[in-house]
Amino acid sequence: MLQHFNPRNVLFASMLIAGMTSCSDDDEPTVTPPTTEFRTKIDYAKVTPATPYKSLFIDTKGDTTADLTTGNVRYKMFQELNYYVGSAVRDSTQVSAAVMKNMYANTGNPFTDISTSTINIKGADLNASGVQLRDVTASSKPTAEADAARAHLETSFAGMEAISKSVKVAAAKGVAGKLGTYLVDTKGIEHGQIIQKGLIGALQLDYIGNVLLDKGLEADNTALVSGKKYTALEHNWDEAYGLLTLNPIYLAGATDAERKSNESFIGSYLWEYNKASYAKIHPAFVKGRAAIVNNDKAEVTAQATFIRTEMEKAIASAAVGYLGKWKSGTTDAARAHAMGEGLGFIYSLRYCKINGADAAFSDAILLGLMGSPNGFWDLTNDKINAATDAITAKFKL
Repeated sequence: MLQHFNPRNVLFASMLIAGMTSCSDDDEPTVTPPTTEFRTKIDYAKVTPATPYKSLFIDTKGDTTADLTTGNVRYKMFQELNYYVGSAVRDSTQVSAAVMKNMYANTGNPFTDISTSTINIKGADLNASGVQLRDVTASSKPTAEADAARAHLETSFAGMEAISKSVKVAAAKGVAGKLGTYLVDTKGIEHGQIIQKGLIGALQLDYIGNVLLDKGLEADNTALVSGKKYTALEHNWDEAYGLLTLNPIYLAGATDAERKSNESFIGSYLWEYNKASYAKIHPAFVKGRAAIVNNDKAEVTAQATFIRTEMEKAIASAAVGYLGKWKSGTTDAARAHAMGEGLGFIYSLRYCKINGADAAFSDAILLGLMGSPNGFWDLTNDKINAATDAITAKFKL
């Protein structure tokens, strides 16, 4: 919990987590070899950047075998939680940690209808979905570390509630309140960004990359799931895509200068901070799904590894990018907002398994930046440079 940053506690937590993660299984996933084939093979030449995700995956009756529902439901839950957190500033209102926790765990029918130019949610559908964000948060990690990640987010919910009560107070060193258009705590930390970026890492990066496209590739691909038109392996891949985007073509029509399609969370930052590869992500998802149909283990693994690697590169580049924005910021508000985003992405580095990052790596950088009594208000160029150098070296940026 960044608002209670205590160097001694963080150091202890880093040592404890480092000990736990040393026991984790980092072996490459083993894809279950097929024993039967009941799909018509797909010509990879049919996969283009403009191929809608579901268009190639049809069974012998002409029915789609791709089901994005579960991934899309969790994506919309993330949207609604983020929209609610944003209401503290948008509507100058107090927000409730209890409501955020209920949205996070999908308890007590917390979701309501939202209709804006970018969000279209039917709350009743999410309430009745039977899925939640909490149980898949940090779910690739050992139990104690996953529990710590969930507790970290829930503590940030409480921090968000607390600072929302100061929405009409001018923030300063040691004073929570409004800094420009941003809400920060007594140490200058913007908890709305900690929650959003923390979930990008603990939910999207970890569940898509380290679960569905890693151990999830071991799922059965020889028979249909009871009552469904897909295999378990096919569904894992579909769920990963559905948690990345709501669109049939991810980043359709995007150029380096303009994103064009409506994407949020990691889907947006892949475009903003990975210009070299963002256009390759959609065809990688479609080709990987086609490879599952073709029982082509090598191609499935290759596409999964590519997607995971590029997501991690985007997270690391975003962390470095926002550290740079702190240095170039011309106002306290701009610097605090940059640091809020940066801290969230640095926290998420612990889920970058391909690059060998872990909680100890992430916490050490956070401690170096914010481990002083006044947090943001005590930042210096030397602290920013040390954090930037550590991330750049680790991720070979």
